[in-house]
Amino acid sequence: MTAGAFPFEANPNPVDDARRAELLADPGFGRVFTDHMVTIRYSDDKGWHDAKVGPRAPLTLDPATAVLHYAQEIFEGLKAYRLADGTMALFRPEQNARRFQRSAKRLAMPELPEELFLQSCRQLVEVDQHWFPPVEGGSIYLRPFMIASEVFLGVKPSAEYLYMVIASAAGNYFKSGAPAIKIWVSEHYTRAAPGGTGAAKCGGNYASSLVAQSEAIRNGCDQVVFLDAAEHRWIEELGGMNLFFLFDDGTLITPPTDGTILEGITRESIIELAREQGLNVREERYAIDQWRADATSGKLVEAFACGTAAVVTPVGSVHSTNGSFTIGAGGPGQITQQLRGKLVNIQRGIAPDPHGWVQPIG
Repeated sequence: MTAGAFPFEANPNPVDDARRAELLADPGFGRVFTDHMVTIRYSDDKGWHDAKVGPRAPLTLDPATAVLHYAQEIFEGLKAYRLADGTMALFRPEQNARRFQRSAKRLAMPELPEELFLQSCRQLVEVDQHWFPPVEGGSIYLRPFMIASEVFLGVKPSAEYLYMVIASAAGNYFKSGAPAIKIWVSEHYTRAAPGGTGAAKCGGNYASSLVAQSEAIRNGCDQVVFLDAAEHRWIEELGGMNLFFLFDDGTLITPPTDGTILEGITRESIIELAREQGLNVREERYAIDQWRADATSGKLVEAFACGTAAVVTPVGSVHSTNGSFTIGAGGPGQITQQLRGKLVNIQRGIAPDPHGWVQPIG
């Protein structure tokens, strides 16, 4: 099928204006959903077919639906922003489309054509753009995902799939508004191993991180950082964000994406912006013991995490059963804030976009 406008069916019972305004006053993250969704089906015999935008509604699944038993599922996350001129735009959505294809390939799922991915996101934003929240840091968060929908019990790739996009009015990711987050070092759990699904954006990666995230929260931390599975020494990423480390000589290090770390689109953007700012950016391994030593000596001056949902978030301190250490003064660093400001200003159309990252809708 081609990527022309999908058939549209309006929600017969949309949220009324007064209730929507109430919800948008404080949407939080991932709890306030719009009126519509996109669906596209796939089967081995028909290929991609039956694309449409219709009312957001519950799914009805047979108990033997493949995704429920064998976890063939992938997803993406991207945001729609309202630009300074009032129009809506997406930030580097083609990168999400390509990563979605890579994830599908790793999970033995059909690869959705890039143009279908882009059209599905654009059209849903066009239909539900009145759900954009008028709050600081507001956006419409899009969640494209695909599940194995064939009804069978047997360990093999499904012959049928359902691709969907839902949208959520979103405020800031970290509700507390803390100036810098606390990180817990996972000593007993790993997120991914060489040859596994670490580079794919699939639900299983996140499910396996939840027990460690719960441990972090019990210890008064906001997020968990995972180490490599082989040596349990090298820093990889947080449960849902990439990490950067800034040193006093202007060097910025981030762990390499070698198959166990998700290739973050915000990460890639930060690397480019940091190099333009004159920083020496290196993608190389960084050990947990070295992190502690460099923070203690003052050689490491800032650290931050980044991702679509949280954008750029300063890391203030790191905690584990072996004690804790503080990075810099424990708050947001100057370079971290500068990089965040540059990225956000481009995303929202406040600053020029020499990279062509922002794609206006309509």
